[in-house]
Amino acid sequence: MSSRPELQAPPEIFYDDSEARKYTSSSRIAEIQAKLSERALELLALPDDGVPRLLLDIGCGSGLSGETITENGHQWIGLDISPSMLNVALQNEVEGDLLLGDMGQGLGLRPGVIDGAISISAVQWLCNADKSSHEPRLRLKAFFGSLYRCLARGARAVLQVYPENLAQRELILSYAMRAGFAGGVVVDYPHSTKRRKEYLVLTCGPPSLSTAIPSGKGEDGESCSDDESSGDEENQTVSISDRHRPRKKQKINKRGKGREWVLRKKEQMRRKGNAVPRDTKYTARKRKARF
Repeated sequence: MSSRPELQAPPEIFYDDSEARKYTSSSRIAEIQAKLSERALELLALPDDGVPRLLLDIGCGSGLSGETITENGHQWIGLDISPSMLNVALQNEVEGDLLLGDMGQGLGLRPGVIDGAISISAVQWLCNADKSSHEPRLRLKAFFGSLYRCLARGARAVLQVYPENLAQRELILSYAMRAGFAGGVVVDYPHSTKRRKEYLVLTCGPPSLSTAIPSGKGEDGESCSDDESSGDEENQTVSISDRHRPRKKQKINKRGKGREWVLRKKEQMRRKGNAVPRDTKYTARKRKARF
């Protein structure tokens, strides 16, 4: 089995002129991309009123997903980091507007202008540090923060991902929740090794009846019930209520906050991507009343 593309090279290097042409000319890849894009649009749950929406295709590549968006009667903006992929899209004269950019540095779009966003097999690339300046947590924070800002209130983002493991999936989802999104993970064909697909279905705004997470598809193409996957820890949908659960009041220690508390808080800040001074023997040491 070939290695995952994101483990071989940064996307702008891996998808060079040769790889971009090979990727786009493959009928198998085009078919898979079309099916994933159709499913993403289905999960986007746009109003069926015949009004074209402005959608964002993150990691648009050569425009295969964009063609599906166009066929469904919507306008779109595509963002990709690979110049070679975008050149192929231009040669194919796709209908969407194309942007060359790194989603890990933020999307750079005006607030509230996007009616919905999809991404096919792109977001997991943010979990890799391709350069010495890359910190995956900071890149995820910048991406989801800018995505939240550019979406209209109540709009959805559907991100199809191939997480390397459960920890990577939880990392991606946790930064989406911190940005303010409500939602979780939808898993299609959870019991199939080959057909299993994961989608982050995120709604811009707090949880409500309209932000309920759709059901995943089963082997027969029908929706899976929650009972079918409740016993599988990997396949459980993350509850949207966890993030908004009221926090318990912390017990106040009359002796003050000791070294363990300070170290624990510093570690929490590091996980959030904040710059925190390193721990030393002087950390949390009580100062004397006078020098």
